Order: sequence, then structure tokens, then C-alpha cells
Amino acid sequence: MSAQPGPSIPIIRGMLPADLDVITGIEERTYDFPWGRGIFSDCLMAGYLCVVLDDISDVIGYAIISIAAAEGHILNLCVDAPMQRQGLGRQMLEYLLDQCEQMGVERLFLEVRPSNEAAIKLYEQAGFSTLGVRKEYYKAVAGREDALVLVYDFPA
Repeated sequence: MSAQPGPSIPIIRGMLPADLDVITGIEERTYDFPWGRGIFSDCLMAGYLCVVLDDISDVIGYAIISIAAAEGHILNLCVDAPMQRQGLGRQMLEYLLDQCEQMGVERLFLEVRPSNEAAIKLYEQAGFSTLGVRKEYYKAVAGREDALVLVYDFPA
């Protein structure tokens, strides 16, 4: 009898320039108006907290946070479409919250499309609350779409 390998458990690691082509592909498959490779490269060069979710065979998700003073801003958090609804976004978000807390972040912000109900549910379950609305923030197929501004306040 031989042992069959089980499913790989994805790890979160720092984003590398070598990951940018895969990340850009995920972005293009996931969003109607994706970030370009240059934006991801700029985030790496700027020293933002840039991480990927790696299942050993390939990168399957990524996240980017800018941090200044005691505030953080989740700029992008994405899991490749075939891998969604498996708790991987939650895994990444919990990792990001832990990293931010260790770095002394007091408040963490993000924008999310009101039409992205799954993401809103994920963020609300993690303790984010709605702070406000940015009118016509996102490009949309039919013009522009508002953004909900969410905030997470770390315990003092």
C-alpha cells in the first residue's frame, strides 16, 4: 500500500517579482477592470505589504496593503476564481489582520463594490464595519459604481 499525498495546504508568503505574471493573470480573469502588471510592480517597489497565497504548484491569490503611521489600507485582496468559496480569502484576511496588528496598525480601511456581496460578508464577519460611501469610485460596465468604505478598528 502506498500513501497518497493529500491536498496541499496553501501558504502565505511575500510576493516576488517572479509572481507578477501569474498575479496579473488572476487579476485579468477576476475583474472586468483589472490592475495592470505595472501597478503590482509599483506596490512591491514602494514597500507595501504584498503577499501571495501559494498552494505549492502555483500562486492562487494575493493581497496588498499600504501602511502609513497607524493606518492601513487594503488595496487588493483576490483569490483566483476556481479557488474561491473555500475559505482561502478568509485565511488571507486573517493573516493580514494579524500582520497589521503586529505592525501597530490601529485602523484598517478598504473599498468594496456594493455588488460584491461575498466580499462584504467576509469583511463583516471579520469585524469590519461600513464607514461611508465613495460615489462613482469604480469603473463599471455601465459607467461607474459606488464603493463602500469599510473600517476595522484594532483593539487598544
